[in-house]
Amino acid sequence: MEVMLLGTLLAFVITYAAIPVIIKVAEIKKLYDIPNDRKVHAFPVPSLGGLGIFAGFIIACLLTISVNSAQGFQYYFAAAFVIFFVGLKDDILVLTPMKKIIGQVIAAFIIIYKGGVVIKSMHGFLGVQELPEAIGLALTYLTVIVVINSFNLIDGVDGLAAGLGIFTTLCFGVYFYIDTQFQYAALSFAMSGSLLAFLIFNRSPARIFMGDTGSLLIGLINAILVIRFINTAGATGAAMSFKACPAIAVAVLIVPLFDTLRVFSIRIFNRRSPFSPDRNHIHHILLDRGMNHKTVSLTLIMTNIFFVALAYTLRHLNINLVISILVVCAFGAFAIIYYRKPATMLVTNEHGDIIQINSHSLIIPLTPAKKVAEQN
Repeated sequence: MEVMLLGTLLAFVITYAAIPVIIKVAEIKKLYDIPNDRKVHAFPVPSLGGLGIFAGFIIACLLTISVNSAQGFQYYFAAAFVIFFVGLKDDILVLTPMKKIIGQVIAAFIIIYKGGVVIKSMHGFLGVQELPEAIGLALTYLTVIVVINSFNLIDGVDGLAAGLGIFTTLCFGVYFYIDTQFQYAALSFAMSGSLLAFLIFNRSPARIFMGDTGSLLIGLINAILVIRFINTAGATGAAMSFKACPAIAVAVLIVPLFDTLRVFSIRIFNRRSPFSPDRNHIHHILLDRGMNHKTVSLTLIMTNIFFVALAYTLRHLNINLVISILVVCAFGAFAIIYYRKPATMLVTNEHGDIIQINSHSLIIPLTPAKKVAEQN
């Protein structure tokens, strides 16, 4: 326990100390995330916060986790370095989606073939138990890529990706600690510590963004943890064994997963690349309904907590029933949000002035001060 606490504290302190330095360097070198018509921030913001997250996480892990006693962990760290450089290059120079996917596939290859991270069973989902090796490998690749991109795509408002990352890694960390898998618990808590320190600077109004360097790393670590959880939580010899363990795994990641799969489906249906940018994400919809950044982040994090509590309550039921309930509840919650009338809407009149229309159709001309406030 002392080692895990030390790792969490180290990750927090290193990230907390690194972020102000990164902000200062980014300001000197003009390394900003520039606003555009799709992004929700109004002013340039440094976007290299992932550097601090990676530094705190990797240093804490290397100092507290023994790779000699933790099989495969050296390959997890190697994959993390691959993701780090992919994210860093994208944050500075901007990569095409295909190049980012290639980097993610390389990282997935490392943790699958060298680290042994493979989904071996569906635990009764759709009546399937043990998986053939080829199907298990294909499903593992798909899971890793989807989870990595889910955190990358959910990083759209202040504090959201970091808050969700703290919650998901804490969930996995607590489970692995109870199940006496202390190395995986240390890995989870180190990420939680780094993200908690980063969140201090990322809460609205954000002083820095994590960029792809941070969001891709969160996705990779969660992909490793969720597959490890599925493989062990369904085993009969586990300290905490769940009949519907894949359903609980889905619940832990449901907000980023549901949003990513929904947006990808819409884009493919419209014959567009699944990686083409738009404003269809759940956080964009909530912002359009009148919420601010803080409210959006808290709402989605509390929603994720609700789904985990629901799945845990139903953990002894048939897995197909539990997943069906989760999916129905997810679509129901989204429908309530989507079809709710927007609180305000910005339009341009014939003179080119921005005007605000509220839910009672009252047109209110915006003064320059109000325009700035609305953009924030």
